[in-house]
Amino acid sequence: EAPHPMAISTETKDEITNESSGRGLLARRDINEATLLFKIPLKLCLTKSSARKAIGKDILSSEINEYLAIALQLIQERYVLGENSFWAPYIGVLPETDEVNPTFTWPDEDLAFLEGSPVVAATRSLQRKLRAEYDALLAGENGLINKYPDRFPKEKFTYENWIWAFTMLFSRAIRLRSLKDGEALAMVPYADLINHSPFSQAYIDAREGGDWLFSSGEEEVILYADRGYRRMEQIYISYGPKSNAELLLLYGFAVERNPFNSVDITVAIAPRTESFVKELNDESIPVDPLAEEKLEFLQSVGRDSMVDFPCYADRYPVELLEFLRLMQMTPEDTRGKPLKDFDYSRTISAANEAAVLTSVITAVKRQLSKYPNTEEEDAAIIKDKGMFRLLSYNQRMAVRHRRNEKRLLKRTIAALENQIVKQGLNDENLARAQGSTLGQLLPGDERKYGLKQKTALEDRLEKMGLPVDIR
Repeated sequence: EAPHPMAISTETKDEITNESSGRGLLARRDINEATLLFKIPLKLCLTKSSARKAIGKDILSSEINEYLAIALQLIQERYVLGENSFWAPYIGVLPETDEVNPTFTWPDEDLAFLEGSPVVAATRSLQRKLRAEYDALLAGENGLINKYPDRFPKEKFTYENWIWAFTMLFSRAIRLRSLKDGEALAMVPYADLINHSPFSQAYIDAREGGDWLFSSGEEEVILYADRGYRRMEQIYISYGPKSNAELLLLYGFAVERNPFNSVDITVAIAPRTESFVKELNDESIPVDPLAEEKLEFLQSVGRDSMVDFPCYADRYPVELLEFLRLMQMTPEDTRGKPLKDFDYSRTISAANEAAVLTSVITAVKRQLSKYPNTEEEDAAIIKDKGMFRLLSYNQRMAVRHRRNEKRLLKRTIAALENQIVKQGLNDENLARAQGSTLGQLLPGDERKYGLKQKTALEDRLEKMGLPVDIR
């Protein structure tokens, strides 16, 4: 609804790195906190409902995933209908794939600059899933292109256009949580021009239209200013508490000094059952008398013996400590009680806690060892501004990202070592025989148990409403 207090900027800059952050919205005048910045009728947004109406409810059932439905509509509006589309003015200003540049669209030579970072595995996973979904829904033998060639021309519904549609969805779609019929994903014209700040408290949502006395019955998308803005200052919203790995994967950028940044670390404690140790044929590896019980407990709570957890600059998840306290239990800790009787959110014993914290350090150091460059080498690359500018935009983002991950991991190690000393857990009498196999597989473990099926990043994306399996 016009007039509104914002203006479109075709080029904005990151205030810390001075890199381009694409288009954005600026304040046309001074704006006070709690000012209504815009309201947009929901009927102007692209949703699963609009997609089913545009493409046909006979083709898209009510059960179809909303990402898939809106992706099909985006392709139809842009590549099939073109200027005849109702949404042509909006579709026409959407960026190209390479203007957004999420890592799942990066070439291999750019992804190589992220070697060692967990974001590479997440990127490869998303690439595979997007390809599989395209083949299943559109290009396969029973896909829509074969079933309805007139409505889904193969020269329009290409994989390249599919990737463009998902680039738009992942980087611009907004989850509206206050709709009458429950939450829904929406592409909201104009609103999706606003850039992200992890420090913003502003979120876009929906409400029923009208004033305080009369309701119009129409739903609309709204945004209020979370603080005051000066004229020509860029306006920000929050896309949510996202790590830089998530931002790079889905949005094509990372944030310096991101308070929500994290690095996934792998924790793997081999289940040293009698049969497993026998198969290894290594007398130096003892049987864990609690191994079978630990495996049963993990299965009962839906965990594996090899999992990923996000590690933050100032903390690590309670779930990580709970997992390790269980896996580091010994008969001395249980004193004959079953494992299910313990509260793993609390310290079990000094020896158990010492083993747990030492195990986290081992896992973090292992993650650090995966990077081919040190943090100091990355810092030197960034400091040499002439050479740094010779790298592509993606490569500069990658160098900054991997350096920030290493800094976070080093701070974690320092904090844990300090915690061990402060709690008196560095006493040699607390050392456990055999130590931990955390983060490093015993011989045969990888062969027997295979690769992890889901990373911590994928877990977080699922919880945020993004179905990483797409369906």
